[in-house]
Amino acid sequence: MTELKRPPLPHDFHPVVPSFSVVSDDIAPGAKLADAQVYAKGNTSPHLRWEGFPAETKSFAVTCFDPDAPTGSGFWHWVLFDIPASVTELPAGAGSGKFEGLPEGAVQVRNDYGSKDFGGAAPPAGENHRYVFTVYAVDQAKLGPGAEVSPAVVGFNLRFHTIARAQLLGEYEASSKG
Repeated sequence: MTELKRPPLPHDFHPVVPSFSVVSDDIAPGAKLADAQVYAKGNTSPHLRWEGFPAETKSFAVTCFDPDAPTGSGFWHWVLFDIPASVTELPAGAGSGKFEGLPEGAVQVRNDYGSKDFGGAAPPAGENHRYVFTVYAVDQAKLGPGAEVSPAVVGFNLRFHTIARAQLLGEYEASSKG
């Protein structure tokens, strides 16, 4: 059987921008995601904290993307934008869809599960997937699209308004045992 080549990470296709730091109390870089971030278990967005972004940042966006999903186009687990520049941390569970823990004015669009919240890891049994949590420093206070657009439209706008980017990658493999 031929082993499939892993798809590139999403930012491999974007313009090069400076980077800054993002850390989490819930995710160690490159490590396995905890049950809390798994769809069928805790389904809770992780804590995220960032620093070192450009002084001219006017807002932030946060996404979680699985480039390894067997869709041909990856899978969006979380898309959040219009986070005020004064906010540099989101508590665990902020992406619940209830907007508790999110700053006023932040916008969540539908993920690929079809809901406006964080949807946790759920790879097919026996597959190890990467989950790319990205914080974008944005050059405008309001990115532009509304809450009813697709993640692709948000990504399109971010391509032209991102001035720096921070990335945290976790992995998860669902057991092949029932």
